[in-house]
Amino acid sequence: MVGTSHARRRFAQALWDWLGIVPFFIFVLAFLIVPSLNLFTGAFTNRFGEFTLENVAVFRNPFVLRSYLTSVQVSALTALVGGAFGFLVAYAVTSNSIPRWMRGVILTFAGLAANFGGVPLAFAFIATLGRTGFLTALLKGICFPSADGGETCPFDLYALGFNLYSLGGLVLTYTYFQFPLMVLTIAPALEGLRKEWREACATLGASAWHYWRDVALPILAPSLLGTMLLLFSNAFGAYATAQALTGGNIPLVTILIGQQIRGDVLNNPHEGYALALGMVIVMVITVAGYTALQQRTARWLRA
Repeated sequence: MVGTSHARRRFAQALWDWLGIVPFFIFVLAFLIVPSLNLFTGAFTNRFGEFTLENVAVFRNPFVLRSYLTSVQVSALTALVGGAFGFLVAYAVTSNSIPRWMRGVILTFAGLAANFGGVPLAFAFIATLGRTGFLTALLKGICFPSADGGETCPFDLYALGFNLYSLGGLVLTYTYFQFPLMVLTIAPALEGLRKEWREACATLGASAWHYWRDVALPILAPSLLGTMLLLFSNAFGAYATAQALTGGNIPLVTILIGQQIRGDVLNNPHEGYALALGMVIVMVITVAGYTALQQRTARWLRA
C-alpha cells in the first residue's frame, strides 16, 4: 500500500514536471517545426500545389549566387572583426585587469548590445554616421587653415571615401551586435583557463607569448572556432538592419527572399521558399559545427 502511494506520488510529480515543459514543445512545434515543414514543401511545389523542381532552379541565377556570396562575405567579415574585438574585450574583463564595477558595466552593455538590431540599430547608425549624422558633421567641422589661405578638413568621412550605405558600412553596423555576442560567449571559456597553467609555464621559463601559443590558444581553439561560427550564422540570418540601412541596394540573400515573398516586382513566394531552404542548410551546417566544437570545449572545462 505504501509502495503504491509512493509510486502515485512519483507519477504525479513526473506528470507535473512534463507539464511544465509542454509550452516549450508547443512553441517549438508552432514556430520551428511547422514553418520548417511548410518551407520545405513550398520549395518543391508551385502555386497550384503540384510537385516541381523549377523553384530549385533559381540557384542557377547568377544574381542569386551573388547574393549568397555577398551574404557569406558580410557574415565572415563581421565574424572575424567582431570576434577579434570581442575576444580582446572579453580577455580584459576576465583577466581582472580592470575594476570590478567596470566589468559589470561591460557585461551589461554586451547583453544589451547583442540583442540590439533591426531598424533601431540602422536608425542609430544613420543618425550617427549618416551623411547628415551628428558625428559626421562634428568631424567635418574640424578644419585647419591651408597654405593657399583656405581651409582643409581632414576628417570629412565621406570626402575620404567612407559610405555608411555601402558594404563596408554594413559590416561596421553588423559588428556593433557581433562583438558583444562574442564577449558573452567566449568569456566563460577564458574564465576556464586555470592560473596554475600560466604559473607552470612561468616556472619552466616560458614567456607570455609561449603560454598563449602553446597552451591557452590550443585549449581555446574549439571555443573560438565555435563562437566564430555562431557569429557567422547570426549575421547570415540578419535582415531588418540591412534592409533599413541600405534599402535593399546590397544583394543579400535575406533581402532577396523578402523581395520574392513581399515584393511587387519579384513576387514568387515558392522561389523565396527555395532560397530560404538554402539558408537553412547553411545554418544547419554552421550550428552543427558550433555544437560539436562546444561539446569538445565542455570536456576540458569539466576536466
